[in-house]
Amino acid sequence: MTLRNIFSMTTAAMIGAILVGCNDTQHSGRENVSAPAKSDAEIATAKVAPEENVGNIETVAYFNGPMPTGVAVSHSGRIFVCYPKWGDPVHFTVAEIKDGQAVAYPSEKYNIYNALDPSQNLVSVQSVVVDARDRLWLLDTGSTNMGTIIPGGAKLVCIDLTTNSVAKTISFPATSALAASYLNDVRFDLSRGTAGYAYISDSSGTAMNGIVVVDLDSGRSWRRLNEHPSTKPEKNFTAEVEGKQLHSIKMGIDGIAISNDGHTLYYCPLASRHLYSVNADLLADRSKSDAEVARSVQDLGDRGFASDGLESDAQGHLYLTDYEHNGIRIRESSGNDYHFIARSAQIIWPDTLCVANDGYLYFTNNQVNRMAKFNNGVDARKTPYTLMRVKIDGTPVMLNRSGS
Repeated sequence: MTLRNIFSMTTAAMIGAILVGCNDTQHSGRENVSAPAKSDAEIATAKVAPEENVGNIETVAYFNGPMPTGVAVSHSGRIFVCYPKWGDPVHFTVAEIKDGQAVAYPSEKYNIYNALDPSQNLVSVQSVVVDARDRLWLLDTGSTNMGTIIPGGAKLVCIDLTTNSVAKTISFPATSALAASYLNDVRFDLSRGTAGYAYISDSSGTAMNGIVVVDLDSGRSWRRLNEHPSTKPEKNFTAEVEGKQLHSIKMGIDGIAISNDGHTLYYCPLASRHLYSVNADLLADRSKSDAEVARSVQDLGDRGFASDGLESDAQGHLYLTDYEHNGIRIRESSGNDYHFIARSAQIIWPDTLCVANDGYLYFTNNQVNRMAKFNNGVDARKTPYTLMRVKIDGTPVMLNRSGS
């Protein structure tokens, strides 16, 4: 069930109440992921097929309920996904894929919204990432339907995968996560400082854009490149997806990826075809001025396509979703040549990327462009959404302190 304009105000209000409550207390904590009846033949296909198919693409899971965004794969191969609360009924916002089912993670209880203290439970998770120490991090936007952040709700949560329990919670002050922020993607460098640093993109479509830097030891966070032109959506940007022009894509910095040596952070606005980089040493150094950080920004040029998620590997490659052309591209470490490693009519809005230890690049497809807000009020998404993967010659970036 999705929100459509044809719903009455009463029905919409009832659904809104369910979303704010975040869970049906009678729910089992499990949802069908890959029912036997589902197959690749039933996956939605693009209305305008790409010129050619590229890559030996495998479907890992089918999602028949809410749309997933993030995916993370642990060092031992455990797969986690998240479902932000954008309008679909979401019983749990983080899940582990187990035996063909999405199981609430780390528990069903932790996924139940706590209105009295939103810092103690999950609100709406946009990204899940496994770090170099094989810990799972959950980036909680602290908001529903990309609305105003609930005080105390925006946070970064560390899950110990050996005990499946919360190891640390870092809440964001209003100076880092602004009222209208939308915390989107996160990358980690555990080789810096005492416990490492995190970099988070704020892609808000209605307010300021920038990068939130987090000291994982102290929990302190601060904004960098706030309202810098490289973090903003391009003016009059028009995307073309499935042969249709989309004028409603207005979000700023979205995908981010960290270089294999930890010295460079790559990023791109959702509403742009440009790729940018910034010096991560300056980002993490609070003694450096915003002007010094801004001077290190490089415009790496117009790629000829727009991206949602970015990812990197230990070999120096950069991977980029291409939501305009139904595929995933790779940028070699030597330059700005972008070529497809995966392309198919079944790839409709590739969202998040994850390089795993098994030598595969995992990615979610969730048909964002078919959502009502981007499709003249008509929700044209078709389940199942998918988690796919393609074989690569890369391994995960492991930025960790020596001996840790």
